[in-house]
Amino acid sequence: MAADPKGAARKSDLPVRAASAAVMVTLAGLAFGLGGLVLAVFMGLIGLGVVVEWASLVRRFVAAPLPRVIWVLAGIGYVEFGLWAGLVRLAPVPGFWPLPWVIGSVIAVDVGAYFAGRTFGGPKIAPAVSPSKTWSGLGGAIVGASAVYGAMAAFFADASGMGPGRALACGLATAVVGQAGDFFESWMKRRAGVKDSGRLIPGHGGLFDRVDGLLAVLFVIGIVSLV
Repeated sequence: MAADPKGAARKSDLPVRAASAAVMVTLAGLAFGLGGLVLAVFMGLIGLGVVVEWASLVRRFVAAPLPRVIWVLAGIGYVEFGLWAGLVRLAPVPGFWPLPWVIGSVIAVDVGAYFAGRTFGGPKIAPAVSPSKTWSGLGGAIVGASAVYGAMAAFFADASGMGPGRALACGLATAVVGQAGDFFESWMKRRAGVKDSGRLIPGHGGLFDRVDGLLAVLFVIGIVSLV
């Protein structure tokens, strides 16, 4: 039987990915644990890194100066508005902090989509943009995000105003918006002709690769909060 070079590469890359993930979780945990200015600076640095990677992608597929500037300014606005929503609109209230739960729901989207997609497979959502995304994966993403919001409803019903129906609706919206953010970044990378948005995180690519779905969710939360 012929060896699978891609599978072997993934296995050999696993220790690096695991180590990078451990560092990311540790840094994020410290930032959230300290909160306040430390968290704001931490998120601001992530936002700055995403903007740099966004601009690098844009330079690869937008040649004209004016459209390139518009693209970069749009990226700055997109990132900054998402950060504002996370820090201000999802700021702690007495007995409850919504931001970690939203982040948890986006992580659940990725985990649910991964395992459901690998288990059930099936038709692709948009193979020309992201060949790995399936409709079964989206179903798993909805289940994962809804489970997180369901736990929020169970433990913080009064402070969060989250009931079972709203948990399901928020899970559905988070899964759709989060995967849309993933699709959008995949589309940018395909136009730019690159696999990853950057090389900052060994085994994981760039910052934009890691927060594409979360940024989309925070951006939509910010818009909804202003309506």
